Amino acid sequence: MKPATDHPETQDATNQGTPRRTLRLFEAIVLIIGLVIGSGIFKAPSAVAGMTGDTSAMFVAWAIGGCVSLIGALCYAELATAFPHAGGDYHFIERAYGKSIAFLFGWARISVITTGSIALLAFVFGDYMERLLPLSPAGSQLGPFIYAVAIIIILTWLNIQNVHTGMRTQALFTAIQVICLIMIVGGAIYFNLMHTGTPETTVQPHTTTSSSLSGFGLAMVFVLLTFGGWNEAAYISAELENGAKNMVRALILSISAITVLYLLVTWAYWSSLGLAGMASSKTIAADTVQLVWGDATEKIVSLMVALSSLTSINATIIVGARSSFAMGQDWKPLSKLGVWNSKRNTPVNALVIQGIASIALTALGLLTGSGFNSMVEFTAPVFWLFFLLAGISLFILRKHPRPKTAFKVPLYPIIPVIFCLTCAYMLWSSLSYVYDQSLGGINAAWVGVAVLLIGLVLLWIIKRLDARNRKS
Repeated sequence: MKPATDHPETQDATNQGTPRRTLRLFEAIVLIIGLVIGSGIFKAPSAVAGMTGDTSAMFVAWAIGGCVSLIGALCYAELATAFPHAGGDYHFIERAYGKSIAFLFGWARISVITTGSIALLAFVFGDYMERLLPLSPAGSQLGPFIYAVAIIIILTWLNIQNVHTGMRTQALFTAIQVICLIMIVGGAIYFNLMHTGTPETTVQPHTTTSSSLSGFGLAMVFVLLTFGGWNEAAYISAELENGAKNMVRALILSISAITVLYLLVTWAYWSSLGLAGMASSKTIAADTVQLVWGDATEKIVSLMVALSSLTSINATIIVGARSSFAMGQDWKPLSKLGVWNSKRNTPVNALVIQGIASIALTALGLLTGSGFNSMVEFTAPVFWLFFLLAGISLFILRKHPRPKTAFKVPLYPIIPVIFCLTCAYMLWSSLSYVYDQSLGGINAAWVGVAVLLIGLVLLWIIKRLDARNRKS
C-alpha cells in the first residue's frame, strides 16, 4: 500500500526529481534563526532607542516585534502544513491568485529581493573581512568585492553538493552567530558587575517624529525588519520530516528564541551605554564591546558582523533557489529551473542560476556603490505587497481541500487579520519612505514599479512561448 502524503499534490518521495522529507526539526530551527538574525541587531537597536525615547517603550517595541512575528508564523504554519511545497510563498500565491501573479512574485525574488539580498549580505561580509584581512588599498571596493564573490561561490557550491551539507554549514554558522551575541550579553553582565549606576531611562524622541506615538510606529518598522525572514521557512515545508508538527514547532521555537535573544542583546546595549548612549551611537555593538575588550573592539565586532552575514547568506541561498524551482515547474520555458536533483535532494540548476545572478548584482554593486544598496532597499514595497497577498491567501485557501494533519490558526480570523493589518502598515510605511527618496534624481518609488513592469513584459513573452510550445 502506498504511504499517504501530507497533501494530495505532494508526489511520492521515492520518485526521481521530487523533494524528499529528510530535514530534521533542528535543521529547520537553525535555518530560521539564521534567516532572521543578521547584521540588523548590530544597528537597529540604536534607531529604536532614539525613536521611542523611553526605556520601557523600547523594550515593549522589541517584545511586540516578537509577538507580531509569532502571529505571522502561526498563519504561515497553517499555509505550509496545508499546502506543503518547495515554492513556499510562491505556491500559496499561485493557488490563491493564479500563475501570473505568482510569476511576478517569483520574478521579484529572483531579480532583486533574494539575489539582491545575497549580494548585499555578501558585500557586508566583504566589508568586514576587508577590515580583518585587507586585500586591496584603503578606500578600494575591490577587496570587499573579491570576498563577496568568493563567499557566494563557496556557499552555493556547498549547497549544490547535498541539502544536508548546506544545513550542516548553516548549523555551524548559526551556533557561532548565537555565541557572538551571547558574548555581548555576557560582556554587559561583567561590565555591570564591575560598575554601579543606573542607565538613563528617557531621551528626547527622534526629531523626525511629531509625537511619541508616531515615533513608536517608526521604531516598529525597524524592529519588524530586524525580525524579518522567518516566513522563508515555508520553502522547506515539502522537505521537513513529520512536516505538519515540525513546521509549527520550528516556527514557534525559533521565533521565541530569537525574541529572547533580541531582548537580552538590547538589554546589554542599554545597561552598558544607557538610552542616550544607545540613541546617539552609530556603532552600538562596537561601543558596547569596547567597554569590556577595549582596543580589540574593531576586530571583534568586525568578526561578529562577518559571521552573522555568513549565516544569513547561506540561509538565503537555501530558500531562495526553491522559489525559482517552483517557477520552473509552472512555466515550460523556465523548465531548467524546475529540475530537482534526487541524489543531492537540491534544485541544482536553480542554485547555479541564483548564484550567477547574485554575482552579477554584486558586480553591479561594485560599479554603482551605495546606489545599488538603495535600489535593493527601494524594492521593500514590492516585498510587503506580496507578503500581504500571502497573508490574505490564508482566507482564500481556507476552503480548499487539505490534509487532516494540517495546523489551523487559533482564534481565526482574529490572528490572520492582525497579521494582514501589520503587513498593510509595513507596506504603507515602506511606500512613505521610498516616496521621500530619490535615486539618480528619479523618485525611488519607480524602482519597485520598474521591477514589476519588467516582470509583466517577461510574463507576456513566456506566455507566448508557452502557447507556441503547446501548438507544436
